[in-house]
Amino acid sequence: MSNEATSNERLNDADAPLIGTVLAVQANYCQVRLNPSSLAPHRSSLLCTRRARLKKLGQQVMVGDRVEIVEPDWAGGRGAIAGVLPRKSQLDRPPIANAEQILLVFALAEPPLEPYQLSRFLVKAESTGLGVRLCFNKSDLLTLEQQQQWRDRLQQWGYQPVFISIRDGIGISEVRDLLKLRISAVAGPSGVGKSSLINALIPTVHLRTNEVSGKLSRGRHTTRHVELFTLPDGGLLADTPGFNQPDLTCHPHELANYFPEARQRLAQQSCQFSDCLHRNEPNCAVRGDWERYEHYLAFLEEAIAYQEQINQQADPESSLKLKTKRGKRQYEPKLDTKYRQHSRRTQHQALEQLYQEAEES
Repeated sequence: MSNEATSNERLNDADAPLIGTVLAVQANYCQVRLNPSSLAPHRSSLLCTRRARLKKLGQQVMVGDRVEIVEPDWAGGRGAIAGVLPRKSQLDRPPIANAEQILLVFALAEPPLEPYQLSRFLVKAESTGLGVRLCFNKSDLLTLEQQQQWRDRLQQWGYQPVFISIRDGIGISEVRDLLKLRISAVAGPSGVGKSSLINALIPTVHLRTNEVSGKLSRGRHTTRHVELFTLPDGGLLADTPGFNQPDLTCHPHELANYFPEARQRLAQQSCQFSDCLHRNEPNCAVRGDWERYEHYLAFLEEAIAYQEQINQQADPESSLKLKTKRGKRQYEPKLDTKYRQHSRRTQHQALEQLYQEAEES
């Protein structure tokens, strides 16, 4: 290759923007992993701030975003984010951009596996539109027969689970193959071994772990923020804060689409009514004898209540407000402002203002 061609390539590289992926966001700083480039032969990451123009535009920078970096300070390891490339996907809770799949991690024991809670996580994960993978830790605490029973049961739900034991190192390579060359988010209840799994997949991370509470049979939260970790075989893995009851904020008519069993029934036969909620409607294709149908009905009540609340907030002139007492939803009339009880703080502030006016006079 001639010297002239080499110099032209360097000019083109200099004109091209520096691209990277946001691995972590804390306060006003973003840790960005750089794409391979001749501009940064000796650095793999930069600590970046957002350009003021992005703040004025209200452009949020999320973990997983692909960003353009300008004014790199190679000696200091700093830079500035000038632009955010279009996202392929976006999760709001937790905030992750460009994720391709969700790895749900549960424990088969300690804490015991609760089908209703698992179903709730599955519906929430399905509602994101991303691929859903199931991983069950602590398989060493169950017999092979018990594991097969759970495998058969979950296959009827429409999932192919992976059984692992982090303590014994079983199934880790199978999980590694599922995550290879993808951006994945790990989610699940607290205390099931998410951080321990990441430590097994990426030995250099050393995430903090905690034991399960003996009294409540629940885990303690160890992850406080979202961060992407680089997998040795390629790909990125996001550890997310554990939570035990994810919110269900979908529209009632969308809920059935988040159950693989219901999707399969609808693919074979359509309901008589296009707005069927699959409860008591005649000639419903979904209603029937399948295990999670009771879960669907319970989640449907929540989805209806949530939609009613949204509609009520959209109608500020409404004279009624929706309240939930002992699990039952009911409407109560709104009180006029003059009849509402003021808080003690408001009362103290009013008294302080009166004292101040008295002293000034």
